Amino acid sequence: MNINIKKGKKLILFDGVCNLCNNSVQYVIKHDNSDLFMFAALQSNTGKQIIETFKIDTSKMDSILLFNPKKNNITYKSSAALKVAFHLGFPTSLLSAFLIVPAFIRNWVYDFIAKNRYKWYGKKEACMIPTPELKSKFLD
Repeated sequence: MNINIKKGKKLILFDGVCNLCNNSVQYVIKHDNSDLFMFAALQSNTGKQIIETFKIDTSKMDSILLFNPKKNNITYKSSAALKVAFHLGFPTSLLSAFLIVPAFIRNWVYDFIAKNRYKWYGKKEACMIPTPELKSKFLD
């Protein structure tokens, strides 16, 4: 897999047409004081390449994905969201305490929100285009 992620970074893959997802990305960018995260839409070439490499069934996976190139692994759903939150500083980092809750419970809540996100938050016609100053944080 040939993905151009800067050394020491983690990649957040998100639904590029989802308003909730786009707002979440904006929140992460604003609070990522250690500049740890890069971003790519699931619909992008990078997103498609990771989905193919890890054989992710997109019909069953309606989720944020956190790709850690150092470990070459993917974290899904609530675990991904909480691991991102851990790196965003106080008070957001406190949300990572929910990792002690069993994943099947956390993911039930996550899936409920994911299933309703377009109805509640709306949907864009196309993936967001990052501003020139944020472009370095995004892969295709």
